[in-house]
Amino acid sequence: MDDSYRYPSAGITTRDQSHTLFAQTMGFVAGTAAFFALGAYLGRDFGGGAAILFYILSFAALFGMQFASRRSRELTIGLLALFGLFIGLAVAPTLSYYAEQDPQALWQAGGATALFIAGFGAAGYATRRDLSALARIAFWALVALIGFGIVLIFVNIPNGALIYSVLGLVIFAALTMIDFQRLRRNTDVQSAPLLAASIFLDILNVFLFFLQIFSRGGDDR
Repeated sequence: MDDSYRYPSAGITTRDQSHTLFAQTMGFVAGTAAFFALGAYLGRDFGGGAAILFYILSFAALFGMQFASRRSRELTIGLLALFGLFIGLAVAPTLSYYAEQDPQALWQAGGATALFIAGFGAAGYATRRDLSALARIAFWALVALIGFGIVLIFVNIPNGALIYSVLGLVIFAALTMIDFQRLRRNTDVQSAPLLAASIFLDILNVFLFFLQIFSRGGDDR
């Protein structure tokens, strides 16, 4: 039973904590995006080998956040900044390629990503339906998508890249809703950096899927 009507201050405190967590998380998302942009600029002339290295480093920082979150908030925030920088350096060659070959696709993907995240994020934040069952389905769907992506490297499937991107958007629509519901239900401000990393990954993946869709001849790459 909800006792907030008996103890109004408890309900107000919970709402205040939720609002604080939301503000901090989105602030960390913005900060991560800034470090990502810095990395994308610094790595614009890097090659594929460097990109692979920075992908590895970015996920090492991400995994490090999981352990640091239990010990030091400052270290977790520092690792989040490094994650943003490293993933920006990793994606920089891809962004540089599209900036030269099809710059319009970058703007289209950016606009579509903003609308996508705003729409599905708001839906996840507002819904009262428990999405934890959907989270398990989305996780295994993502694993299957990764497997499909590996197959595409070795097998030429007609419109394979387009199919991959559309399926990816469907999966990340679910993941975005799940992450924003977690953001609404959580009141622990210490979890803000981890939530920010998860939401930033949603945004980045959605952007890359849209970039593939909007790019000229993207189905053939």
